[in-house]
Amino acid sequence: MAVGAYTSPLARRLAQDALERFLRYVRIDTQSDPRSETFPSTPGQLDLSRLLERELLSIGLSDAELDEHGYVFATLPATTERALPTVGLIAHVDTSPDASGSGVEPQVVRYDGRPIVLPGDPRQVLRQEDIPELADHVGHELVTSDGTTLLGADDKGGVAEIMAAVAYLHRHPELEHGRVRVAFTPDEEIGEGTKHFGLERFGADVAYTLDGSTLGEIQDETFSAIQMQVAFLGRGVHPGSAKGALVNALKLAADFLASLPRDRLSPETTEEREGFVHPTRIEGDVERCRVELILRDFDDDLLAEHEALTRRLADAAVASEPRASVEVQTRQMYRNMKVYLDRHPRAIDAACEAIRRAGVDPISSLIRGGTDGAVLSERGLPTPNLFTGGHTYHSPREWICVQDMGAATETIVHLVQVYADSGKR
Repeated sequence: MAVGAYTSPLARRLAQDALERFLRYVRIDTQSDPRSETFPSTPGQLDLSRLLERELLSIGLSDAELDEHGYVFATLPATTERALPTVGLIAHVDTSPDASGSGVEPQVVRYDGRPIVLPGDPRQVLRQEDIPELADHVGHELVTSDGTTLLGADDKGGVAEIMAAVAYLHRHPELEHGRVRVAFTPDEEIGEGTKHFGLERFGADVAYTLDGSTLGEIQDETFSAIQMQVAFLGRGVHPGSAKGALVNALKLAADFLASLPRDRLSPETTEEREGFVHPTRIEGDVERCRVELILRDFDDDLLAEHEALTRRLADAAVASEPRASVEVQTRQMYRNMKVYLDRHPRAIDAACEAIRRAGVDPISSLIRGGTDGAVLSERGLPTPNLFTGGHTYHSPREWICVQDMGAATETIVHLVQVYADSGKR
């Protein structure tokens, strides 16, 4: 399969391998489930993880293993006896619960600038007016789903790129690099990706998640995140004799939702560094109704203000009804990783140099979301995030550029060599 013009001959070769792997991986349903009580949350994640373990062993990474928690670990041995940092490469195998991940049918199309109508659902169309990034990819090959499912570029693009990079590095022991550790994690999309991730077992000095988007992107800043559950408790009575006695928890929840800001502090009205309060799920009945929300901001003090506002609005929803009550539970999910990465500037400098060696200009950007790297950085392992070439994540209109996959894979190859080169000084 032709993959078009590339920045370098190396990127062309690497893109071919990454693409072939990616097309295999996306056909495996690895959608995570926030309601599950197992870990990983779904058995399909283990199907892909078992495949990755086999492929790592076939590449020649002889210690590849799938552990009891569903993590895949492997080591690419150093090609030098010099003491160098151990570099970690991380991607997650699960896909988002926001759109179906079952029966993914990928298609590779050469983009000519016109709208791409996805064949499984003609309502799903990729247009430049909706997706401005498409304008940068005229003449490139793009991979999409058929429109009935998400594609899974988040984060099987990163998985495929890491696999292609370590396969290339193993075939070329003449390239000097230190020890490289590989990890594929489950359940990142539901905030559990690092739940059983052992830093000592991983044994890296610095790591990188391959979970970004735009070509050349390097990210050292995420939202800080709070998960909130607001439960409204009413009083159920038979509707035939409910006058003066019924307190409908569903209506209390509706009043609360209606009181949330709409022209600010919502995902649909914010961008860049602006935070939000976002209801994600509501369930219950007349007696008890629970609303789940996620709260996000880059500034921890502002995030605390968003939490205080949400609590006030929840209290206000029951203030006029003495027979009703509200219960609020919160959980800190992760913190902005910039406060930790600022202590390790070499992690960013090395990534920027690797991106430049791949013939691409590095772009510093922030993540309006989170990664496994946010938690790992807080725990002491500096872990910035690198681009994969994927776009429009968590939707049936998700796509990834094959050319950018080649550039991302080449960046990994250069990255481990950058650390070897710096060790010569």
